[in-house]
Amino acid sequence: MGLARAAVSRACRRAGEPCLSVLIYHRVLEEPDFMRAGDVTETVFRRQMQLLGRLFNVLELGEAAQRLSEGTLPKRPLCITFDDGYADNCEVACPILRAMGLHATFFIATAYLDGGRMWNDTVIEAIRRERAPGIDLTPLGLGLGWVDLSTPEQRKDAADRVIRELKYLPGEQRVGKAAWFSERVENGLPDTLMMTSDQVCSLDALGMGVGAHTETHPILALLERDEALREIRGGKERLEQMLGKQIDLFAYPNGKVGRDFTARDVELVNSLGFKAAVTTERGTSSRSTPRLEIHRFSPSSRFPLEFVARVALNCRHQS
Repeated sequence: MGLARAAVSRACRRAGEPCLSVLIYHRVLEEPDFMRAGDVTETVFRRQMQLLGRLFNVLELGEAAQRLSEGTLPKRPLCITFDDGYADNCEVACPILRAMGLHATFFIATAYLDGGRMWNDTVIEAIRRERAPGIDLTPLGLGLGWVDLSTPEQRKDAADRVIRELKYLPGEQRVGKAAWFSERVENGLPDTLMMTSDQVCSLDALGMGVGAHTETHPILALLERDEALREIRGGKERLEQMLGKQIDLFAYPNGKVGRDFTARDVELVNSLGFKAAVTTERGTSSRSTPRLEIHRFSPSSRFPLEFVARVALNCRHQS
């Protein structure tokens, strides 16, 4: 482990100073799920956190952003973040983090708390429950036609294709087309995927970080300025009312510079008093990285050695 720590230390330095790694998670599943192969299971997550705790100095994101700008980061600095506000973050991930003494920041899309469901989950869960061995998607107008659902792999592929086609549509169209899927499900779709307000409060009470992630998780770059401002401010204010404290961390939905958010959105985030904001741009952040455009990445590996290797390689991809 000492050799691994030394190798990570070398990878995590630039011009003599440590550079900051920030990891992204979405869900932590109790058991493997063929429809969500990109999400880690409880077992995999526990192993990953054990490795991070041994190899890195895991920091609170707010502290890390401050120390990044000051040039006072420790060796091998790393932050853990979760996007969207899934209930399993609280039920599965948080107990593991607490048992290992690790901190994470949870970015919440507030419109889906207390029984809501994100549009992509509507697609996933509806296709999972589709009773027919295939479905004609022609009515959606997405150019997808008939898709085969005979196997679990085909169902996952179908959901992925639909989500890719819907992601950059205007919000109302996206939600409307997702609803087309839910109308096909006889017994309804799950309404417990996302956190409750009480769970958000419990994360805060346990010392975890809570950050804003807009209200409805739109592609900010597609919105008019006033609408983008309402989304960013609305999510911030609801969390502040809920927790009785200032929310000063933000995550851009989807998070790619230029495609998902623009300089205008960075200015809006700044105007609302956020101290740091994170993207989904690959690589680490240095002292020269803007505090409202901190990089993040997902290692996407179930295997311990590959996981560590990907984190280390990401350290070499510097902004």
